Parts: sequence; structure tokens; C-alpha cells
Amino acid sequence: MWSIRKYIVLFFLLTTVASALSQTIIHAADYGVKANSFENAATALEKAIAACKAKDDVVLLLPGGRIDIWPEGSVKRELYISNSTEDDTLSKVKNIALLFEDCRNLTLDGNNTLVVLHGKMISFAILNSSNVKIRNIRFDYERPTMSELTIKSVADNIVETEIHPDSKYAIDNGRIIFYGEGWKTISHHTILFKPGNNTLHYSSFKPFLESKAVQLSPFRVRFEGDFSKNKFSPGDILTVRDPYRDNCGGFIHLSKNIQLENINMHFMHGLGIVSQFSENISLLKVTVAPRENSGRIIAAFADCFHFSGCRGLVKIDSCFTSGSHDDPVNVHGTHLQITAVDAQKLKVRFMHHQTYGFDAFFAGDSIAFVNPKTLMPLGTAKLKSAKLVNRREMEIEVDGTMPSFVNAGLCIENLAWTPEVIIRNSRFERTNTRGLLLTTRRKALIQNNTFYRTGMYPILIANDAASWFESGAVQDVTIRNNTFEECGYNSGSGAIQIVPENHELLKGYFVHKNIRIENNLFKVYAMPLLTARSTEGLVFANNTIVPTNFTGAVTSKPVVQLTACKKVIIKHNAMEGLGRPVIKLNQMPVSAVKTDAKIIEDIFLPG
Repeated sequence: MWSIRKYIVLFFLLTTVASALSQTIIHAADYGVKANSFENAATALEKAIAACKAKDDVVLLLPGGRIDIWPEGSVKRELYISNSTEDDTLSKVKNIALLFEDCRNLTLDGNNTLVVLHGKMISFAILNSSNVKIRNIRFDYERPTMSELTIKSVADNIVETEIHPDSKYAIDNGRIIFYGEGWKTISHHTILFKPGNNTLHYSSFKPFLESKAVQLSPFRVRFEGDFSKNKFSPGDILTVRDPYRDNCGGFIHLSKNIQLENINMHFMHGLGIVSQFSENISLLKVTVAPRENSGRIIAAFADCFHFSGCRGLVKIDSCFTSGSHDDPVNVHGTHLQITAVDAQKLKVRFMHHQTYGFDAFFAGDSIAFVNPKTLMPLGTAKLKSAKLVNRREMEIEVDGTMPSFVNAGLCIENLAWTPEVIIRNSRFERTNTRGLLLTTRRKALIQNNTFYRTGMYPILIANDAASWFESGAVQDVTIRNNTFEECGYNSGSGAIQIVPENHELLKGYFVHKNIRIENNLFKVYAMPLLTARSTEGLVFANNTIVPTNFTGAVTSKPVVQLTACKKVIIKHNAMEGLGRPVIKLNQMPVSAVKTDAKIIEDIFLPG
């Protein structure tokens, strides 16, 4: 006798098979995409994608091997991308290798193809589309916009280097110039990699620019100048880029139900994979790391996975990032500031110079009016209309009566575009900054991940309306079964920071709520392990804290540092080897914390 469960399994199996049989497969090779030809595949790929749009439920299959794409002949779109739009005088037209625009029910199967980009390009863009999958594909640059030099020998007045073969350069009148296909490095933002302990540190290329560069042999360059104040060591690798963000690795905008699976991003210029005002985004087995045996260190010019103003479910599962100049993951919304109030209408402005030019509100959205100093929502409204009146300003009309307290200077947050977040089974390493930035009002689960030697705190929960203007407050976050290993060597602090930028603490109001940090393993040397500000309902329980001597003895700072928090539980944590663990309180009473009897005496108020 078959059980009901077996019938259900059979039903789903037959449904899956039927769905696969109904899919149309289009071969990119039939439209002129040739593997290993080293020809420009841009036009052929555009034709193949156009053929897919004429079908329903279609798979576009790439030929395998290697294909090359140049900006010449590629699809171009003017795009304004969160956290990567700078300088109004420069064009925002992007070169896109694979554009999926107004697509429905389409799958790109890369067939393990290596797509090599030339110049500065977006690997893929998904615009105004739904039910799109990209899988089994690799992206890299012929000439990454990151230059890398290995220190071979060091003296007070001479440093000899070996430049990576992928880092094109020239020496002009004793000065080194890094260049690529249609660009050259003007500013030299520099991060130093120490391979001995797999760490990245802020550095400077200034002493090399002020020195005389001498070509010794191909890719071997000696710099003659004053290096007496610099602490370079043989084996160190300098990674150098122009910090101007004029691009991104991949772009998902105004789209729904998007899945990226088994994708390798070996280099991304500008920001990483950016999802902007999109719904239900899944990243499954997405790797951001240099190609194996490439000898390169950096794969991401800035962030790896960036989500701005999304909703539905954002899922990152079984992913890996290694080698980024900024945060592996950032999830946030955007505060816009009110500049004018007129009856039922508001004029609001993008405040950060890297974020503007796109619709941040839509008719029917719910918004919160936020005091930028306290971050306290003062009320809500629903929008009747919203339109972009110029690159930096929107005009919005509320449905009903404008609240009387609304005035210029307040900020607004879009409550309709805030996602649920799941980040699990992933590993984040080799970054000089943080691991994960998270600000969303909906449920968030951070589980079974490894944060390995991130330069700063591996998890940051912020929220601000004065600097980056990245919103908003969290209300339900679970951080459990993760490993945090020797993080914070650049920031001098440990693992988790909950630090909203409310510059005025308002008695009785707490920016963040309901954060549970449970059953994690912390291998730490930098304290405090946990810093929290203006948080209600914080649980730190059943965690294991193991001190290490990664850079010396564990610092004597408090293990936990709390400011203006309420309903805090700190219990059943294994803290052997830390001496007397101390919880430091500021602007809050001892009664706001419940903890084990054995460490209750270690709670103190600063004098």
C-alpha cells in the first residue's frame, strides 16, 4: 500500500518532469555565440535573448568554454544604482553584457561558460522582469580594475615589487601608471593583504607615487624613494583601485522572483550584485572569489551582495565570498529628507552623494515620518502618488490629510519595501571591512555561517538618517549557530555591533527590538564582543566564547557594552579563559539586565 506521502512525492516529481519537458531550449550557439573564439559575443547574445522573449518558459543555453564581451556592440542603458552613483557631470550609461529586460519565465543556463568582460561592464542586468533564473555561469574580467603588487624586498629607500600579469601598467618619467581597456587609475585607494594570516588592512600607495619607478624585468618594478616610515614586509600584496564607483557587478531592478544559482563572480567592477526595489531574490551557491590558481587576491571592488529597498524574501544560502574591498553583504532601505511641505504634497531629497536618481517611492506605498536625530517614527501615511522630479528629488502626495507635525528636516522611510532576510550556510572571509550590514523591519535569520577574520565587526545593525541615510530599524532578528573567528583586527572590536545613529537618546524609546544571539561560537581576541545601543529585547545566551592569541592577548575591554538598552538577557554563555567577564552599562539601570548569578557582580556603571 502506498502512503499519502509517497503519492505526494510522485505528484511533485511528475509535475517537475512535465514542467521540464514543456520548456523551450534555445541554444545561444545558433545565434552566433561561439565558444573559445575570442570574438565579441555581444551582438549574438542580444539576438539570442531577443529570441527567448518571444517564447514562454524558455531556457537559454550557452555553449560552454569561454566567451568574450566588449562594450562595443553591447546593450547600453542609463542606470542609477544605489550606493554607486557619483558625479553628475559623468554619464550614467552602462555597458551590459547580458540584459534581461521585460522578461518572464526565462532561465539562463551558463553550461559552466566563462564570460570574460572587457573595459568596464555590468555582467548581467535584470530589469522589470519576473521569474528569471541565472545558473551555472562564471564571470571574470580580462583586465580587472584592481591592480595587485607583491612586495619582494624592502629597505628604507628601495622597495622591489612583482606586479600581477593581469595588472597592466606603464612607467612614464619614473612614475607608474595602471591602465586598462579604456581607463586608467587616477586615485589610488589601497588595501594591503598579508597572506601569512589572511588579513586585509588599510594602506597607502602614496610612497610609491612619490618614488621613482624603475623597470627591472617584465612585471618586476623597483621603487626608489623614502620608505623609512612604512611597515611593508616581503610577501605583502598591495591591492590598488580607483575608488570611483561607476558600475556594478550585476543589477536587479524592479523585478520579482529572481534566482541566482551556482554562479562564480571572479571579479566585479564597482559595487557587487545590486538588487534594487525588487521582490523575492535568492542567491544560492553564489561565489565571489578570484579564479582558482589565478594568483589574484581581490574579486570585488566594493560590496559583494547589496540589497537596497527590496521586499518579499531575500535569501542567501550556501554562498562564499573571499576578497572584497568592502562589505560582503548589505541589506538596507534609504531615508529621504523632507525639503518642502505643501498641503498634501512633500518634496523629498536623496541626501547621500552615491545614492540618487531612481524612484524610491510608489503610489500605494506606506511611509514613516522619522526624526533624524532620535530615529523615532512620528507617524505614518499612505502615498497617493510619487514621481521623480529631478535626479535628486521626488514629489510625493499623501492619501488623506497630511499629519500636522510634518515639516522640512524630517526624513521618510518606505515601509512597503522592506524584506524578510535569510542568510545561512555561507562563509565570508578576506575583507577589510564588516561582514554583514542589516537594517530591515521584517524577520531576519542569520544561521550556520562562518565569518572568518573580517577586518571589522562581522555583523553591524545600524540605521541612520544623517550619514549614509540607510534605513531602518530591526524588529525581529535571530543570529544563531554561527562561527565568528578572529574578527575585528581593523576596528579593535569583536563580533556584533548594534549601533543605530540616533544622536539624541530619547528616554523610553528604543530604535531596535527583539534581537536574539544564541548558540554561536566566538573565537575572539578583540573586545567588546557585543556592543548594543538603544535596543529593547536583546538576548545573548548559550554562546561559547573562546579567547585566541591571534594578535596577542585578549584585550581587557568589557565583553558586553550596553547603552540605553532595556529587557536584556545575558545567560548560559561559556566564557572560560576570559578572566572576569564584565558587562559595562551606560545610561541604563542594572535592573535592565538579567544575567547569571556568577557574573552579576561584574556589572558596573561607569563613574
